[in-house]
Amino acid sequence: MSDEQSLVDKAAELIELVRSMAPGAQAEATVDATELSLTRFANSFIHQNVADASTTVRLRLHVDGRTATGGSSIVDTSGLHALVERTLAAARLAPLDPQWPGLAPPAAVPTVPAVDEQTAYAEPDARAARVRDFVAATDGLEAAGYCSTLRWARAFANSLGQSAASVSALASMDAIARQAGGDRKFDGVARLSSARLSDLDGARLGARAAAKARAQEGATELPPGRYEVVLEPTAVFDLLDNLAMFGFNGKAVHEGRSFVEVGEAQFDPSVTIVDDPLDPRGLAATFDVEGTPKSRRTFVDAGVSAAVAHDRRSAALAGTVSTGHAMTGGASWGAVPLNLHLLPAGDNAGTATSLAGDDHPAAGAGEVDGPVADASVAALVAGVERGLLVSDFWYTRVLDPRTLVITGLTRNGVWLIENGVVTLPVQNFRFTQSYPQALAAGAVLGVGTHAIGLPSGWQALCYRAPALRLASWNFTGNPSG
Repeated sequence: MSDEQSLVDKAAELIELVRSMAPGAQAEATVDATELSLTRFANSFIHQNVADASTTVRLRLHVDGRTATGGSSIVDTSGLHALVERTLAAARLAPLDPQWPGLAPPAAVPTVPAVDEQTAYAEPDARAARVRDFVAATDGLEAAGYCSTLRWARAFANSLGQSAASVSALASMDAIARQAGGDRKFDGVARLSSARLSDLDGARLGARAAAKARAQEGATELPPGRYEVVLEPTAVFDLLDNLAMFGFNGKAVHEGRSFVEVGEAQFDPSVTIVDDPLDPRGLAATFDVEGTPKSRRTFVDAGVSAAVAHDRRSAALAGTVSTGHAMTGGASWGAVPLNLHLLPAGDNAGTATSLAGDDHPAAGAGEVDGPVADASVAALVAGVERGLLVSDFWYTRVLDPRTLVITGLTRNGVWLIENGVVTLPVQNFRFTQSYPQALAAGAVLGVGTHAIGLPSGWQALCYRAPALRLASWNFTGNPSG
């Protein structure tokens, strides 16, 4: 079931069932239909091509002062009836919910351009062609990764009369090229997401990954310590991810678990971060799981913390209104922005700035040979007297949510920069670093001139990031300890 109107009808049917079975209950229904197709490859061969189409319904009820949530993948009338029965039974056993914020009132939701049909309904050979081009461009290196396409349709209804529907699509490629060097192997990575499958140039991504893999051979060990760094967009993704989850989360702010203080200059003036769920280049979403309309929001405006994300529950506690960032499980976790964009240099004028001029790597950002991904990264590298070029972070974990101190590892390539030139490959480090401190006033020495869409293991997440040049990054360990 992927027809948009049928999803709207199904959400309305569920609300009518609640009205008949539990008069007076407050109810909201969300119906999601996803079609995810994935082409995986390893050892330079496609080994799996899968497609999963599913429709799920989620029901949240508030009755007699108690709240319960249920879900089902059985969406015929009998399945919906059983879902209402189960959720009502759960509500009777639930504790009282004195902080219930009520339902979203009827409100118009914004519109976005129609999805790209070649992406939404991509055939396996379209993805396979990009895998073939990626593998060919690695020129004999071992290649592995995936190319995926997603079509996501959602409908919402509640017992106050709010009703909404949207559909979006996203294509992603995330892959490595591997170079063997003695008893070690070196991986170079290339990642890209876009609302258009045609933006994924497998040959270009494969060549980039291969160049980065080959440039790591003979990596040397450097001592831990604080280094100036140039972080490629693939590493900046992790900064945005943790800022979204633990920093701009309105529930965490209300409970004193976040560093964010709205109105304070907590970042460098070169940093502007927006959440733009309506950007047609990504997985557009026009409303959240509570039916609240979404809009573009500025979280950091030229260095000043300007807002945090709220659902209806955290907004009520904070004495404000929902920002349209409710998500499943939000009562315990909080609201999280899913479409964060760190604006590139020249596009940092805050709320009045359009993202339309943001360059895309497939539209002439310019490639550079070796470990440097593109001309935007090369420009940042050129200003570094001595520092490190970092491709990627992984296995990152929060040590202190209040200061957002993170520990993790580098991967997929680190190189020494001397006098503006990449000179030596370097073995991986462990780091322990406060992300807000790394982005504080005076700590950001440069922002790349274009941002790219980056894929995530969580399909609903769609971030855009440029490269960053930062004054200091705290590396606390190397292969020797």
